[in-house]
This record gives sequence, C-alpha cells and structure tokens, in this order.
Amino acid sequence: MKNFILKGISFVFHPLIMPLLGVLFYFSKTPRFIPEPVIKAKIFSIIILTIILPILLFFLLKTINRVDSIYLKSTKERLIPLFINCIITALILIRVLSSKEIVELYYFFLGILCSTLACLILAIFKVKASIHMIAASGFFMFAVALGIHFQININGTIAIMMIILGAIATSRLHLKAHTNQELIIGFFIGLFPQFIFINYWL
Repeated sequence: MKNFILKGISFVFHPLIMPLLGVLFYFSKTPRFIPEPVIKAKIFSIIILTIILPILLFFLLKTINRVDSIYLKSTKERLIPLFINCIITALILIRVLSSKEIVELYYFFLGILCSTLACLILAIFKVKASIHMIAASGFFMFAVALGIHFQININGTIAIMMIILGAIATSRLHLKAHTNQELIIGFFIGLFPQFIFINYWL
C-alpha cells in the first residue's frame, strides 16, 4: 500500500502538469480583468503544448527505443526529451505568452526554460537532477511571488506546496529514482530562475 501511494505521488505530481498548474493558479488569483475567451485559449494552448504534445513525442521516442519510461531514469534518456521541451517552452514564449500581454506568466515560463536548459546541460555532463523537484519548486516560488505581487493571502497554498514537495522527495527516494543530492540539485535549479526573474515583474 505504501509503495502504491508513493508511486501515485510521483505520477500525480509529474513535471508535465506543473506549468499548467502555474497558469491555472495565476488566472485564479489575478485581480486583472482578462476576457474569458483569452483565458480559455491560453489554457488550451498550454495543455496541448506542455502535456499532450510531450506525451505523444514520448511514445514516439519509446517506439524507436530512445527512452524506456516516462520517468527518464538515465541521463542519456533525458537528452532528447529535455531538448524537445526547451523548444516547446521557447515556442510558448514566442507564440502563446507575450511579455507585453501577461508579464507574470511570460517570466514564469522563461524561468522554466532556464531550469530545463540547466537540467539538459547537467545531463550532458552525466549529472542527474530530479525533474520532479525542478518543476514543483519552480511552481512553489512562482506561487509565493504571486501572493506578494497581488498582496493576497496564499498561506494555505504555501503549506500545501511544502507538503507536496516533501511528499515528492520522499516518493523519489523510496522508489530509488534519486539520491538526496539529486533532489537538492533539482530543488534549487527549479527555484533560482523563478527567484531571479521576480525582479522583472514583481
């Protein structure tokens, strides 16, 4: 039962869903008026580009034996998916989210791009970082910054995210997917770009 729950945590909080959670969190908290059709179009685009497209590409890579599992256990397996994700994120920045339109989300995804590039560079040098922690800590920092930016109380969200971060770390350790060092590296790779880009929109 314990093993099932911890595997479930890794699956439910997979890195692919974190960008969408960031977008949904932003639209649920922003006091600005944004037309509903615009919100729906942005969310739909993000779902297609950050979830559906990567899943389809994963099955393609699996078919040609370039990856073994969706968790990308080895640094060699990570190279192509991370490179593809960099291209997808850059496409989102160019075509979906403009810095002049929704500045907060623009820098959120710019931070995601920087974190992904950092993870890719580490993988090239055969250094493994937890992508789960990268994604979760990036969302966590973005949520905290939005709370400050919009001057709203998100203590509940912060508490839940801290629990989730702990649960993800516990899950990855239990499943022997990462070491403590790899989790710590992932945490800071996700956190720092979001923290740095706060200066441009907070």
